[in-house]
Amino acid sequence: MYMIYENLLRDARFGAKKLALLIDPDKQDAGQLEEVAREAQRVGVDYLLVGGSLLTRDTLNETVRRLKQESNLPVLLFPGSSWQITDQADALLYLSLISGRNADLLIGQQVQAAPLLDQMDLEVIPTGYMLIDGGAPTTVSYITQTAPIPSNKPDIAVATALAGKYLGMQVLYLDAGSGARNPVPPDMIRQVKCRVDLPLLVGGGIRTPDQAVQALRNGADIVVIGTAIERDPTLLADMAQAVQTAMLLAN
Repeated sequence: MYMIYENLLRDARFGAKKLALLIDPDKQDAGQLEEVAREAQRVGVDYLLVGGSLLTRDTLNETVRRLKQESNLPVLLFPGSSWQITDQADALLYLSLISGRNADLLIGQQVQAAPLLDQMDLEVIPTGYMLIDGGAPTTVSYITQTAPIPSNKPDIAVATALAGKYLGMQVLYLDAGSGARNPVPPDMIRQVKCRVDLPLLVGGGIRTPDQAVQALRNGADIVVIGTAIERDPTLLADMAQAVQTAMLLAN
């Protein structure tokens, strides 16, 4: 059994750099899932994240099952709602949208999910989720009906991250959202990481290996990619190589 949070904490403390691939169950058929899982393991992806802001098909269980069948990579749930939960996964990022003011995403969905999680053998990782303006409307901003933190306001991001830490969050996730025009600014990542000593995931708008490296060099412990790989699966190997190079340079 994986101990995901212990691994995240250890890697962050020792400066390890990791790559996570976000998979939307709505956008992959069975054959594609199997191919993606095998390729992810081959090139050195560290984590598979599964979920989305809006799922229109009941394929979550099957998606996780196939991913675990075709690879031995840890699978983490990245749920957009309380029903995006399955005990087939290894862990759940228990997201609270701390950058927004929508009570349902701060605590409401979490309350609905809690009794079910209490009956599951699933590692639950309290995660402060922060939506950052990526230069274009995204599905997550529309679905959550929350305004993202302006990309030129790192002070707001730092204050929000600190609040998440003091509320007991174990992990922070800065996300520009799927389909973002721009990734989270490196300066914002750096300022958040300098002030908050929690494992830091950064995703949204990362389309090139250079953007992934910039995020890692400025403090991200894990970069999360998804849309770019959906558009060009051959990019995955280049992204993995970039992350591995960034880790060597960091050490």
